[in-house]
Amino acid sequence: MTGPEHYREAERLARLVTRHSDSSDARVLVAAAQVHATLALAAATALVDETPRSDSFSEYRAWQEVAGSPYRGGGAGV
Repeated sequence: MTGPEHYREAERLARLVTRHSDSSDARVLVAAAQVHATLALAAATALVDETPRSDSFSEYRAWQEVAGSPYRGGGAGV
């Protein structure tokens, strides 16, 4: 899974928690959502010091789409 895919999965699982009244099911869903959120955070953090290049621009675009905010940086391929 990519970072943005982990982000979406964390959101999906978090939404499911509200639909489960059984506390053991909810705990499992929360734990799984936390794992995916952590993996998404790790993937996003890996891009922090990187200047977008033509070979990494697709990752920035994927994060832009999933986070719902436009990337406004400069660089090759932008």
